[in-house]
Amino acid sequence: MALEIPKTAYSGKIREIKLGSGDKAVTVGGETAYPFYLFEGEMPRPPRIAMEVWDMQPEGWAPAALEPFKGVTDDPAAWAKKCVDDYGAEMVCLQLVSTDPNGLDRGAEEAAAVVKKVADAIDVPLIVWGTANHDKDTEVLRLVAEVCQGRDLIIGPVEEGDYKKIGAAAIGYHHIVMSSTPIDINLAKQLNILLGNLGVPDELLIMDPTVSCIGYGIEYCYSVMERMRMAGLTQQDDKLQYPLICNISKEAWKTKEVHMADDELNMGDARKRGILTEAISATVLLMAGGDVMIMRHPEAIKLVREMIAELTAS
Repeated sequence: MALEIPKTAYSGKIREIKLGSGDKAVTVGGETAYPFYLFEGEMPRPPRIAMEVWDMQPEGWAPAALEPFKGVTDDPAAWAKKCVDDYGAEMVCLQLVSTDPNGLDRGAEEAAAVVKKVADAIDVPLIVWGTANHDKDTEVLRLVAEVCQGRDLIIGPVEEGDYKKIGAAAIGYHHIVMSSTPIDINLAKQLNILLGNLGVPDELLIMDPTVSCIGYGIEYCYSVMERMRMAGLTQQDDKLQYPLICNISKEAWKTKEVHMADDELNMGDARKRGILTEAISATVLLMAGGDVMIMRHPEAIKLVREMIAELTAS
C-alpha cells in the first residue's frame, strides 16, 4: 500500500502586487500554500531582495558591510547605481536616515531631491523608508510622493499615527503603501482595514510586520508572520492576504556580535559572522512568509538567492 502524505487544504491566496514600473518592475505574492510548500500549492513568484542604500554617509557600520560600497557611500545615487550595475540588485531601498529628528533632521525638500536623484539613476523598483517619526515621515513622504509621481515607489513605514495623510498622498500619486505595525497580527489587520477605508486599493498595499534577527527575538517575529500567512491562506482573511516586506539589514548589522573583533570571545572571523547573521536571518523570515527582503551585503544576498533558487526549483 502506497504511503500518502497528508496535505493541508488552502482556501485562500496571497495577492500579487506589482512593484515599480517599466520593464524592470517585479511582481510578488501569488502563493496558494505555505512558504516553499510546493508539494501542496503554488509559489509562482519567488521572493525578491532589495539592496539597502542610505541617504547619508553611514555611521557605525561594521567594516565588512562598508567594504563592498567603498567610494560611493557619500553619494546615494552612485551607491544605488552600483548596487544595480555591480551586484545585480532587482530592487533598491533608500533609507532616509538623515531625516530623523533625533539626528541630522534634514528637511523634506532636501530629502525629496535625494529620492528623485536616486530614482532617476536606476531603472529598478525603489523603496523609500522613513524614520517612523509620524510628523517627519508625513512631511517628507508626502513631498516624495509628489516629486516622484510616475515612478510607482513603495513608501513607508505607514503607521496608524500617520496613515491618513501619507495614504492619501500615495493614492493621489499612485505609489504603494507599506502598512507597518509592531509585530502584532491584530494591529496589522486593523491598519489594513483603515487603509482600505481611506481608499488605498488592494494593489497598492504591502505589509511590513516589523522584524528582528537571529538572537534578538526572531522567534516571535516568525510566529506572527506565520499566523498572518495561516489567516490569509486557510482562514480566508482577505485583510491578511498581502505580501510581506522585511527590513532585515539594519536589524542584523546593528547587533553587537557583528561588531566584535575576530579574537573577542573566540567569535571567529568578523566578516563571515556579519554575512551569515544577515543571510540566516533573511532565510528564517523567508520561511515565515516574507516576500521581499531588504538586505545589505552582496555575499549575504548571494547566499539567500541560492537558497531561494534551490527551494523553488521544479
